[in-house]
Amino acid sequence: MKSDTNTKSAWKIYLFSALIAFAVSYGVIELTKEQTKSTSGVTVVESVPGSRVLYTADNEGNIKPLDFTDTSEKVLDAVVHIKSTQNGTSYGNQGARELPDPFKEFFGDMFKGQSPEGMQSRPRVGTGSGVIINDKGYIVTNNHVIDNADEVEVTLYNNESYKATVIGTDPTTDLALLQIKADNLKTMALVNSDDVEVGEWVLAVGNPLGLNSTVTAGIVSAKARSIHINTDKFAVESFIQTDAAINPGNSGGALVNLDGNLVGINTAIASRTGTYTGYGFAVPSNIVTKVVEDLLKYGNVQRGMLGVTIRTMDSNLAKEKDVDFTKGVWVEQVGEDSGADLAGIEAGDIIVSVNGKETATSPRLQEIIAGKRPGDKVMVTINRNGREKELEVELHNSQGGTDIIKKEKKEVFNLLGADFENLSKDLGKKLDIDGGVQVTKLYPGKIKKETQMREGFIITHIDGKRIKDINDIASLLENKKGGVMLEGVYEDGSKYYYAFGLDS
Repeated sequence: MKSDTNTKSAWKIYLFSALIAFAVSYGVIELTKEQTKSTSGVTVVESVPGSRVLYTADNEGNIKPLDFTDTSEKVLDAVVHIKSTQNGTSYGNQGARELPDPFKEFFGDMFKGQSPEGMQSRPRVGTGSGVIINDKGYIVTNNHVIDNADEVEVTLYNNESYKATVIGTDPTTDLALLQIKADNLKTMALVNSDDVEVGEWVLAVGNPLGLNSTVTAGIVSAKARSIHINTDKFAVESFIQTDAAINPGNSGGALVNLDGNLVGINTAIASRTGTYTGYGFAVPSNIVTKVVEDLLKYGNVQRGMLGVTIRTMDSNLAKEKDVDFTKGVWVEQVGEDSGADLAGIEAGDIIVSVNGKETATSPRLQEIIAGKRPGDKVMVTINRNGREKELEVELHNSQGGTDIIKKEKKEVFNLLGADFENLSKDLGKKLDIDGGVQVTKLYPGKIKKETQMREGFIITHIDGKRIKDINDIASLLENKKGGVMLEGVYEDGSKYYYAFGLDS
């Protein structure tokens, strides 16, 4: 009897639920009818509220709708369009970097508009993206976006344009730092990229294919990825891989998390066609932070080095070396008197961690060390013959010492658009020159815009006055107005004069 009562009660509940569902469905249908109208046989919906059908959890476990509108609104103002112009008289397809398939760089970033051989060339224009990182107008982009440019122009999200100054570059990570003089800039904060997780939602923001201020969504597909795209001798590749759509013109743009903070700088794509076919790659924000800090503080990037040749450990390598497999990085060679050598690291050791951070691959080890400077000490855990051992290593610079090699970076040098080094004694003796200053790198600035100077030029006189070191250039030009005459030689002994105006 009790069972019959329970059954009848259950049927009443089911019937009541069915009636409620019917009423709700009917109401929705009628409401939709009211919101639509028919015009020439076409039904037009006047208003449909946006749907949020996916949900995600934040780090505190709070469930919230997965919606990109707030993030997009927050970041668009901080991402800029960059136009690089080269006014030289070069012919052919110079400036293009030949890259191994299937990895192609952003062809939209390369200079275009070359003239046929024998004809005077037109200006070559390339485009890319950049990210404003503080209210002083500093902008991070890729080095290849502005490399070899005579002029760099930055256009904000509101379509205001400014001439940009190149503060510094780092070819080893393919990053560059620009600056514009503007007020009330929207900026983007950088996160600790070590905290970024595979599977996390990210947005790619930039200016692909001439389509300004474009946002695409995806996830972090992998970390510490190397694609062998950077040919610099000391190249550091430990990319964040994403399936967010990235195309030519996105180069230098932002990869952000759902909080609107910078995760990485979009740099390359894996493609057989030159456009998006699945994956893009971004320089992690930790590397970006280190490069920016060094350029602003020292004028160049301070790269700490272990002094080892390495390979990622896998089963094949373990078989080749006849050792038990251990997850980590195999030490192939150790440089004599390098930091690793002095600390006791040997060929055949397997580096398993640095400062407690696991080093499962060579790119990950590179990324961790790239965050350090010469003179920094790191705790390296190695596996040697099956036993782990901790060694303290003092990192060296590229010249084998532990000192910070600071570059003079005065305001006038930014205006000139050049990096300088005091003439070496050996080269001075070879050319029979007592002192001088060599131009080691040219950026967009007065020299590139108004002269045909090439890198390697040795300045011996300015306006007829003898130049012996970098300080002489600074003292002569810092408050200079009007025309300037540079006199000097190239390494082959050929003598040249270059003139330009500082107030033009």
